[in-house]
Amino acid sequence: MLALTRYYLALLGHSQRYLPALLAYLALCVILYADPRSPSLPLFGVSAGGLLVVSCWLTLALLDIEDPVQRLVTLSHARQWRRMITGAICTVLACSLVLTVITEVWSAIRSLKVQPAALGIGLLAHLACALTGVAIALPCSRLLVNRIGWTVLAAVITLVVVLLAKIPLVHPLLHALTDDEPVTGPLVLAVVTSVVVLGASFLAVSELVRRRF
Repeated sequence: MLALTRYYLALLGHSQRYLPALLAYLALCVILYADPRSPSLPLFGVSAGGLLVVSCWLTLALLDIEDPVQRLVTLSHARQWRRMITGAICTVLACSLVLTVITEVWSAIRSLKVQPAALGIGLLAHLACALTGVAIALPCSRLLVNRIGWTVLAAVITLVVVLLAKIPLVHPLLHALTDDEPVTGPLVLAVVTSVVVLGASFLAVSELVRRRF
């Protein structure tokens, strides 16, 4: 699994498809954390929402890099679709973790009011959003959708629904963070549901891909 993750990291880095999402996220952080007097939690809510989109983008970019022949070669080394998809998920989550750490460190350096508890909440919020972004991207990727236009349309619609609709995923948490409301309940809900949704997405996509190919 580690070798497969390293391969996907190299593949993603060589393709440079991560650059638009990375630059957009860093630009968002520059704007958000420019004022050291701003409270941390509302800013974490916005950047966590941004990471949701970034993790979805990275997953789609990674799974769409390989053409069918290259994918079959990768599958021959991975031996199972589940191992192959797991390698891609680990790669995106590793990238998301790096971006989360950068955001946390940036906030701690720039803010005059940051607290360890706020950093812990921010860490879990970003990771929950990253898990949800990956879960959204898996069924929208080339593994199941052949046309890039349909992939983008499906991913955008799902992201808008998850971010804006009042469904029990990450929306209650982001709403609580940005509106300075109690976050314990929404945070636990977001972490649990993001893990469950990613697990369900992974199992469903793995089974559908196995039957398809």
